[in-house]
Amino acid sequence: QVQLVESGGGLVQAGGSLRVYCAASGRTSRTYVMGWFRQAPGKEREFVAAIDLSGVLKNYAPSATSRFIISRGNAKNMVYLQMNSLKPEDTAVYYCAATPGGISRQLDVWPYWGQGTQVTVSS
Repeated sequence: QVQLVESGGGLVQAGGSLRVYCAASGRTSRTYVMGWFRQAPGKEREFVAAIDLSGVLKNYAPSATSRFIISRGNAKNMVYLQMNSLKPEDTAVYYCAATPGGISRQLDVWPYWGQGTQVTVSS
């Protein structure tokens, strides 16, 4: 089992930056591919970004490319999402996820999820 705990969400003005964090625990958590998803009110949960075990291979949703940066801590059990140039449409609950498989944008291949952290971008 892998446990994921997100933190760092909050309220920020449009154009600002925010960093969200995810701490993974569990016997094999350091060997999992990690990702971020988000869910806005009334919308389906969607892929944002993912990072492989080495921290080198990354994948971003088009909405996140050039504005968001996913990274992984040296101990591999922390993953970060640096969000820049935030827009009101980035407002959502951001979820950390982990999978023993490869990077994927499909939700159903990610078996482990955190409880989410709220990010609100005001206009």
